[in-house]
Amino acid sequence: MDAPVFITGIGTGVGKTIASAIITEALGGHYWKPVQAGLDESTDTERIKTLISNPVSQVHEELYLLTLPASPHLAARKDHLQIDIDTICQRAHEMMEKSLNPLIIEGAGGLLVPLNENEKVLDLVVALKAKLIIVSRNYLGSINHSLLTAEKIKSTGNISARWIFNDHFMNYEDEIVKWSGIDSLGSIPFNAAPDTSFVSSQARRLKSALTHFVKVGLAT
Repeated sequence: MDAPVFITGIGTGVGKTIASAIITEALGGHYWKPVQAGLDESTDTERIKTLISNPVSQVHEELYLLTLPASPHLAARKDHLQIDIDTICQRAHEMMEKSLNPLIIEGAGGLLVPLNENEKVLDLVVALKAKLIIVSRNYLGSINHSLLTAEKIKSTGNISARWIFNDHFMNYEDEIVKWSGIDSLGSIPFNAAPDTSFVSSQARRLKSALTHFVKVGLAT
């Protein structure tokens, strides 16, 4: 595995974690969320542990575990920490060197969320040379958010990206694919209380598309 798979979203609360669970389950990958901002409820890492059922996936602990549920740069500042992209990349490479299983990295919020005063999530994706999966949740306004995200990816260049659509408001996934020029890996149906059975069934359904995406080169 020469590149990790990075999961981002068109915003906060669009279903990155459930998508990450399904992707990790489908690929038999190892999950890692390097930056967790907010500890009031269970962390995304803790939730992933309850959703993965295959015998090979590992769930790695966070590198930055921040108390404030806010933008990572603000949460880190409150905890007197500085999020360092080079440190995250080094840890990711160490994980990949120890295993042939794909490394699935869940980001914080969307691509333009600041990690520190100078760098955003997108800068981390570029530094990792990661394959990018964008989670778009279907809601009123999500077309705009999706296409803005796609435009930023396209303008950055040299990023292999695909969509996963989550939930259903109206059926406009095909239009987002057409207008963005980014292909889709599939969609995840709405589930108010997803569990291991749901994750496993969706993983089987999306496994072929996900496996192909991981194995192909940088062509979008």
